[in-house]
Amino acid sequence: MAVTATALSIAVLILGVFTRLTDAGLSCPDWPGCYGHFSWLTDPDAIARAERLYPDNPIEQQKTVVDMVHRYTAGVLGILAIALAVISWLRREDEAYPFRLPTFILFLMVWQSLFGMWSVTLQLWPQIVSLHLLTGMVTCSLLWLLTLRLSGREWRLSPDVMGKLPGVKSWLLAVITVTLLQILLGGWTSANYAAFACTEFPTCQGQWWPEMDFKNGFNLTQTIGPNYLGGKLEGEARVAIHVMHRLGGLIVGLLMVGLAVRLFTIKSTQFRCMALIMLAILTVQITLGVSNVFLMSPLLTALMHHLGSVLLMLVLVTLGARTWTARLE
Repeated sequence: MAVTATALSIAVLILGVFTRLTDAGLSCPDWPGCYGHFSWLTDPDAIARAERLYPDNPIEQQKTVVDMVHRYTAGVLGILAIALAVISWLRREDEAYPFRLPTFILFLMVWQSLFGMWSVTLQLWPQIVSLHLLTGMVTCSLLWLLTLRLSGREWRLSPDVMGKLPGVKSWLLAVITVTLLQILLGGWTSANYAAFACTEFPTCQGQWWPEMDFKNGFNLTQTIGPNYLGGKLEGEARVAIHVMHRLGGLIVGLLMVGLAVRLFTIKSTQFRCMALIMLAILTVQITLGVSNVFLMSPLLTALMHHLGSVLLMLVLVTLGARTWTARLE
């Protein structure tokens, strides 16, 4: 069940990005239904009634389908999260069973649902959209952690390797923290439609440090009320967001390379394999990020870029889980 929930959470994340990139996030003006129904509308009479009820939101059927499929998938994931939490509480006397983790995941799922609702009712307010993405990413990571914990598998390491784990843990905590911040920054870039602010790489608008408006680009007190579909920021503010996302990617990349070098110094096949996997995904992720700039973020490339960030987080969680549960051979 945890494996299924993890896979479903990845699907929810990708569907959420697809909904965003196809401008379907406000195709249903209400929540949790769509124009007062719990499915997309196909009957002409129902469509006519819905458009009279919401005269400022004409129905675009293809977009409503995308939006509702995303909501349905998230709903099934919520049911699985409830089931995992119930099972954990039934087994709370079992010391080997991680019963607190499923409860915390369910807590995050409740907030994720609220952020999903507020994304619609607050008309894609960037603060909520960014937190919605971050919470979804953390939920997915914790579901994978639960899967690893339930597997009961532990690495058996030599005393020499065990002695090097404290240094690995420090690196790993730093990389995970910065990666989550970069994901949040990526959500802020998307929510403010700043992905197209720079159309070349590595420079932006022909300069290494173009004119940027950090004050408005990172203004967290933006007004609640207007429709943020398409973004409200001026060019220099969007450039500031885009450039900072690039710099964040550079920092994450350097830290991951540093972590990989640290892992390669350990005489352990497990750690070296994890380093190779992390570097391979990082290379693909950087390539996709640069391609998004040159190709103006085509749908498939943008989706793959998002999937790359998910896979990087899962690799880091796997490495963390195996490192913290390692035992002497």
